[in-house]
Amino acid sequence: MKKLLTSLLFVLGLTAATYAQSQYQPYSFQFYQKFSHDLYSPQTRAHTSIKPFFVDDSLLVDRYDSLMNYGTGNDGFVKRSWVHRKLFNEHLIDVRNNEYTFYADFLPDLTIGRDFSGKNTTWLNTRGFQVGGTIGNKFSFYTSGFENQARFPNYYDTYTQQQEMVSGQGNLTLNSLNKRTRDWSYVTALLSYTPVKYLNISLGMDKTFIGDGYRSMLLSDFAAPYPLLRLTGTLGNVRYMAMWTYMNDPTAKRFNPDDFRKKWGAFQYLDWNVSNRVSLGFFQSVTWAAQNEDGSSRGFDFNYINPFIFVRPLESSANRSPDNVNLGFTGKYEISNQITAYAQLSLDEFEAKNFFSSNGSWRNKYGWQLGFRGADVFNVRSLNYLIEYNSARPYTFTERSSSIINYAHQREPLGHPFGANFREVVGIVNYSYQRFDFTFQGNYGMYGLDMNGLNYGKDIFKPYSTIIKELDNRIGQGLRTNLYYFEPKVAFLLNPKYNLRIELGGIFRVEKNDVFNDKTSMISLGLRSSFRNVYNDISRLRL
Repeated sequence: MKKLLTSLLFVLGLTAATYAQSQYQPYSFQFYQKFSHDLYSPQTRAHTSIKPFFVDDSLLVDRYDSLMNYGTGNDGFVKRSWVHRKLFNEHLIDVRNNEYTFYADFLPDLTIGRDFSGKNTTWLNTRGFQVGGTIGNKFSFYTSGFENQARFPNYYDTYTQQQEMVSGQGNLTLNSLNKRTRDWSYVTALLSYTPVKYLNISLGMDKTFIGDGYRSMLLSDFAAPYPLLRLTGTLGNVRYMAMWTYMNDPTAKRFNPDDFRKKWGAFQYLDWNVSNRVSLGFFQSVTWAAQNEDGSSRGFDFNYINPFIFVRPLESSANRSPDNVNLGFTGKYEISNQITAYAQLSLDEFEAKNFFSSNGSWRNKYGWQLGFRGADVFNVRSLNYLIEYNSARPYTFTERSSSIINYAHQREPLGHPFGANFREVVGIVNYSYQRFDFTFQGNYGMYGLDMNGLNYGKDIFKPYSTIIKELDNRIGQGLRTNLYYFEPKVAFLLNPKYNLRIELGGIFRVEKNDVFNDKTSMISLGLRSSFRNVYNDISRLRL
């Protein structure tokens, strides 16, 4: 596999001088909402469920340009000084000609806040950068990096200490473990090549999100970035993605004390726009260990180089495969210009006799999602909403004897952040007016934590060989816990090129059960930037 990646990179390098590519746009739910009016409409037929986007679709280009160039038209910002333009309108470095483009930005993320419940002053000191560009007409590149120090509110610090990492970003440095001030870094990089308009090849360190909602039960951007090779082909109403990844599991038994165990992943997803209103999707993932349990090397399994969905090696059909397979289905129905319904079903294990009964078999390992979203509510331009329900049964995404091939990367789930054994409702309202952006989010979650040393099915890093019982497993079993989460935010956009903004926000959170009652009431103010999702609405994975 390493030879394959090296060869592909060499080919990209040879062809780079002749080609260029449309703009790569890192995935941010807050920013992507601004395309909802154009993407989620019965008058259009867009592929919306594979993210991040490359902004080459005619549906996206005009809206994207208007967002990126806000303040350069007839709103009083036409003739300004170089300093003013760099602060409010342009990239710090921006070079454009017929042969290539290049841009670079400094990305500060500086906040100060107060956790009133924990009597704790919180702060974040992030210095980041982004560099991107194109060469020719089919090749593009993008990279970003962040060096961070922070003091978190108590609930977030508890999660960070348990996982030894900052959610979705990276491992804590050794000198910040067991300390109140946390230190970590975060890097992404992507090379993109489009040999023909029907195919894109991407190689780098990044994330992928599949779905039309806020969460994904199939593949989300919650876990840290991972090395990937991603092929995306589009032919009319069908878009197909095949991706191979190289991930790690710090929790698995190590054969080298200085290195985490590694695992490979193969992912396929087909998105079919049946009509202007209806879309269907089909998903498959396979994960397998880079080393066998005796420590011998297995490496990349070329049986999984096959890019076609629902096709597995013959050993699987003979029920001899040691690998972890997940299947999934998605659906989307655009009811009107202001209402789109979407759904997902994730199958980790399927036995018909148990699936269609109500016996609570532990083998009923599945999760599902149902949501509604819309734009321009009450005919108010840029007023967007989303309401979503997510659920996963106990032991979903776990594996038989070791965490090395469970559905996770870097100590965190590849799907929903809560892992398994949960129900959740999420509601989000967002309104943008000129340079102002208003957001209100509310969550309710219910889940069962493990207790008394027993595996009740929430912690996906515990093997399902330690289940508490064969039948009568129900969502919420174990230490039943309720989570209430509310987050209002208001931001004033300074520079649209890298989402530089002044942001005022608050978090009001309660997580309680019979053992603890954690409350958080906090407010923060900061100078923020970059396009990326940072999830604050997380739960404990364990006591």
